[in-house]
Amino acid sequence: MGRVTLNDVSARAGVSRATASLVVRGSGRISAATSARVREAMEELGYVYDRRAAGLRGTRSMTLGVVVTEIRNPFVSELVMALESDLHDGGYTVLVGHSHDEAAREAELLATMVERHVDGILLHPAQDSDPASVDRYTARSGTPLVLVMRHFGDDHHYVGPDNVAAGRTLGVHLRDIGVRSVQMVGGPANSSARRERLEGLRQGLGKGIELDPGERTATPTNYSDVGERAMAQVFDHGRLADAVVGFSDVVTMGMYSEMYRRGLVPGKDVAVASFDDIVMAGWLNPPLTSVATRPIAVGGEAAALLMEQIATPGPAQVRLLEPELRLRASTLSWRPRR
Repeated sequence: MGRVTLNDVSARAGVSRATASLVVRGSGRISAATSARVREAMEELGYVYDRRAAGLRGTRSMTLGVVVTEIRNPFVSELVMALESDLHDGGYTVLVGHSHDEAAREAELLATMVERHVDGILLHPAQDSDPASVDRYTARSGTPLVLVMRHFGDDHHYVGPDNVAAGRTLGVHLRDIGVRSVQMVGGPANSSARRERLEGLRQGLGKGIELDPGERTATPTNYSDVGERAMAQVFDHGRLADAVVGFSDVVTMGMYSEMYRRGLVPGKDVAVASFDDIVMAGWLNPPLTSVATRPIAVGGEAAALLMEQIATPGPAQVRLLEPELRLRASTLSWRPRR
């Protein structure tokens, strides 16, 4: 048998390489039970920490770049906090940039981070982000890259919720409560998340239920004010569907505001649902049915994948996290029209 590596240890202990690395370096974030399992695997395999190799790796900058679209969005804020926390525990300092969901600004941030020799980048792509442009800054410089929440396809590392499953789960619920028509509202038109959530809704609703993809309501950003404008377009362009589905909770907060302004009560006059399940979803009146897309879990998984790729580069991986439907009064109180 050749030299025992950290990959061997992580496989024996049943943990990721990043977790095993944190145990070896004495991180306090790993639970006592997991640490014990890793150390037991080290002893069984005869693993010896190579401090000389670690010293050579010390030429790294120990900084990582995180570029997100909308830092004021509570979902994105939770995502960034999770990323920063796990990367900090891995020994890294994190540089955070905010693209305003604009590809040009995103490119500037990527260029700056590569120039500063970050060891890797986590990117929440802008809605019109160009994969070739992103690769020009990262792949050509050899900088590991992991995408979060939006993706370019299977040829880049990616971590995010299973958006098709999220839409499908919500579609089944709306079908079960008796809706006959559904409209999607808001969300960036070019977003992979919007396309996938819409496809999932279509699958979950099945045949016989009308689904309006809401292309005219697609929004350039993901804020509550654009949710108001998007909902106004729904009212101004014909019949209101039995159920409206906001692209995100933040967009749906604006939709609530416009409904009340027009004299309609969410959950009574129209069923309302959304995605993300940020904490404010449960505070709305009525509380909002939402599919949890788990930003903290996504952030933790993305941080682990990036650290793994820095340590041992490998082929592109796609890691999808299972969403969870949180049922509340905005759909449960609704009754079919007679």
